[in-house]
Amino acid sequence: LTEKHYKDAFLQFGETEELRKNSLQELKQWLNDNPQINAHKNVKYLLFFLRGAKFNLDKAKKKIKTFYRMRAERAEWFQNRDPFLPEIMELLSIGVLLPLAEKDIYNRQIVIIRTAAHDPKKHAQNDVFKTMKMILDLLVYFDETISIYGICAIFDMKGVTIGHAMQLTPMMIKRSVASWENYPTRVKMLEFVNAPLHVNVVLNVFRSFMSSKMKERVIVTRGQSKLSELVNLPPELNGKSNTNYEDLILYWKQKVQENATWFAEDEQFKSIL
Repeated sequence: LTEKHYKDAFLQFGETEELRKNSLQELKQWLNDNPQINAHKNVKYLLFFLRGAKFNLDKAKKKIKTFYRMRAERAEWFQNRDPFLPEIMELLSIGVLLPLAEKDIYNRQIVIIRTAAHDPKKHAQNDVFKTMKMILDLLVYFDETISIYGICAIFDMKGVTIGHAMQLTPMMIKRSVASWENYPTRVKMLEFVNAPLHVNVVLNVFRSFMSSKMKERVIVTRGQSKLSELVNLPPELNGKSNTNYEDLILYWKQKVQENATWFAEDEQFKSIL
């Protein structure tokens, strides 16, 4: 991180070198005393939780416990994350989640979630979620600045069908929302674009499981994305970027597959239930 990043972290969370050092020390000791949590002790990961909790140690500990428990309970998302499995390769080639290379004017990471890119008759929703989380985890691993500025997600609903909606059972929606709430990343905005008129039927189910803070961050936009004023979006979202979906798909597929070993090693970090 640069001096500017640390300055912004101080302005946002009151983070200082001393607070950082003391908080990390306490978290590491707590994790040593609670081996059943079996969390990743890499400083970068711990800082995501600390910054996400604005250095409130009790909140950070709670989030760590919940996150690593989720990793154990949701084996369908967090185990067997081999990017060369046919079903994962196919979803990487389709591009279900595409992080942009360019940040917005507030330095936030923008990710595009293409809710209708897959074929509901052919692709299991859990495999879609698994692939999305693989990309998200890699993104977070490589870019610590996300822990300071957070993430904005654009849900591109172009081409969404009743078949896509039918895949999302209430239990799956509940688990999906819980995963967003419990990820160490700070979600700043969830914007739904190209949404069909009946989108609120499904969105209301999502909202019913959200915390009040998360609900406030959901917006449905008719026409041009609100984020187009803050970042160059791909041409598929009527943006000014020279990078289109296909470019992003190729980049992220290669990036995920290059890190197959990292995914295999990362699977060990989950709570002992």
